[in-house]
Amino acid sequence: MKTTKLLLTIAFVAMLFTACQSDDTADIIINSTTNNNGGGSDPTSNLIEIGGTKTQDFTLEIGEDYVLTEALIMTEGTTLTIPQGTVIKANAGSDVYVAISQGAKIIAEGTSSEPIVFTSNVATPNAGDWGGLILLGKAPINSVSGGDTTSTSEIGGLPYGGSDATDNSGILRYVRVEYSGGAADASSENNAFSFYGVGNGTTVEYIQAFEGKDDGLEFFGGTVDASFISVIGAQDDSVDWTEGYSGTISNVYIEHGVEHDKGIEADGFNTDIGNNSNPQYFSKPTINNVVIIGRGSATGNEAVRLRAGTQGVFNNILIIGFEEGFDLDGDLGDSPTGNGVLFGDLHVTDVTFNDVILKYKNDTEVPFNEEDFMTGEGNGTGTEYATWKIGWTRN
Repeated sequence: MKTTKLLLTIAFVAMLFTACQSDDTADIIINSTTNNNGGGSDPTSNLIEIGGTKTQDFTLEIGEDYVLTEALIMTEGTTLTIPQGTVIKANAGSDVYVAISQGAKIIAEGTSSEPIVFTSNVATPNAGDWGGLILLGKAPINSVSGGDTTSTSEIGGLPYGGSDATDNSGILRYVRVEYSGGAADASSENNAFSFYGVGNGTTVEYIQAFEGKDDGLEFFGGTVDASFISVIGAQDDSVDWTEGYSGTISNVYIEHGVEHDKGIEADGFNTDIGNNSNPQYFSKPTINNVVIIGRGSATGNEAVRLRAGTQGVFNNILIIGFEEGFDLDGDLGDSPTGNGVLFGDLHVTDVTFNDVILKYKNDTEVPFNEEDFMTGEGNGTGTEYATWKIGWTRN
């Protein structure tokens, strides 16, 4: 009987040894991060490393946790698919980001109860820990001229722009980006969400930028529409547009932290390029249902800066706690922001100011009256953030 038991034991151990040697399952990478949605440290988490340039479709698995170790770049013709509830933790560095190149797509469809979260993989997360999320499309931009001529992105040097206003870069729905905005250098900074020449075939709704070092959202030209946008604690501008952006932005909630710049900074053309002082056209988006909450009128700052010839149609705006509501900058030459007011291309309808010292300031060198610029004062209610933020945002 003892001999039989011994033989059975030896056989069982040999079987286990053989199974271990023949196992070709991918290794699980173990890193020190948390299982919650806010970054941090927990040595019990199992994270799968992702990154690199992809030339084929790349699909993340539901229920897995991921760590972004380097730039993840989806090349033309590929699709990145991210299931609801996925958390991607990014290692530190401005060169750690996700980029969806021209002709590629991202399908990131979370839900209000299971959002998709990009966050920091640093034990104590802070704004600027990593890069951000970058989409690049083939829609028109005014920093170049002629057909499908392209420009290149600040981060990654990737091409964007073209002639396809309906270009489709995929779907972002219930997506949160935290602790983004790492700077490559003094002039090249990541935003939480960067939209480079993105077309209006792209779906962008229910997105939040939380505690970023640079802008929450920046639109570099393009025609993409975006709705149900939350920006909390952006240390530069919460929403920024330039290079002839002409989409529609609806239902926006902006809340400043201690470090901040403008709620909205709007440029008609890219003032950083230096050779674009005579663009073919200026930015002219439509902006609906916006709440911008500052730190109080005594702390200074402007809620909205309009400059470099930008145009735009603002509807239903609520501004709380700023020294200035709207600051219009321009001149009689290259930056004709004031002409937009006179010709009806830059106008605000239904706006309310609470704890705001100066409603607007005209630094455009073009004289105009208050009613030329805004009407319906006291009628602005903004957006019902308390209704649509539930379950997927951080406050």
